[in-house]
Amino acid sequence: MAEQHDHTHEHDHEHGGEQAGQAAPLKVVGEEPDLSKGTARPITVVGNPVLHHECKDVVSFDAALSTLIDDMFVSMYAAEGVGLAANQIGVDAKVFVYDCPDDEGVRYIGHVVNPVLEELPAARRVLDDSNEGCLSVPTAYAELARPDFAAVTGQDKDGNAIRVEGTGFFARCLQHETDHLYGQLYIDRLSKRDRKDALKQMAEGTAKYATVPND
Repeated sequence: MAEQHDHTHEHDHEHGGEQAGQAAPLKVVGEEPDLSKGTARPITVVGNPVLHHECKDVVSFDAALSTLIDDMFVSMYAAEGVGLAANQIGVDAKVFVYDCPDDEGVRYIGHVVNPVLEELPAARRVLDDSNEGCLSVPTAYAELARPDFAAVTGQDKDGNAIRVEGTGFFARCLQHETDHLYGQLYIDRLSKRDRKDALKQMAEGTAKYATVPND
């Protein structure tokens, strides 16, 4: 997922440390990854087949998975994103990573393997229609209503069961990244008109990071 692009909900967030004059996060949940281990990979963009079908479940919790997660963190930071799914670097596996703030200034860092979004009771389905962007739809943003609370269950890189929950912008990130692994981009949830507008924004913009050209 791309960093927030809504000045009414602007977050003072900078990966790898806060810029001078910016407020540090109130709290950090999770550990910053060791970026010396990973290699940045180019980002796949809308139209690439790997983005448009459900990814395979991860069954081997091995060194290859750890390497993938290291590469995903480095790739996410290289693209200045707040979340990244494995298929966004061309890998057909249910894994995503995140380094994302919520609306209260708390910074969340981590990964989820084989994520499943929990069904929300009606009382918790309070919708937030903030802007949303995606590294696989470079330079485009659109308002999209999503619940302002989300919880994801899954596993960590060692196969241990985990549960991650968040509110506000982080809840949006959890939903966005889980969607990716089931073959859905955020623009697929938009009206035809808004989807067309997002694709036009992408066509007229230039990504600031390496992407994989679609044949």
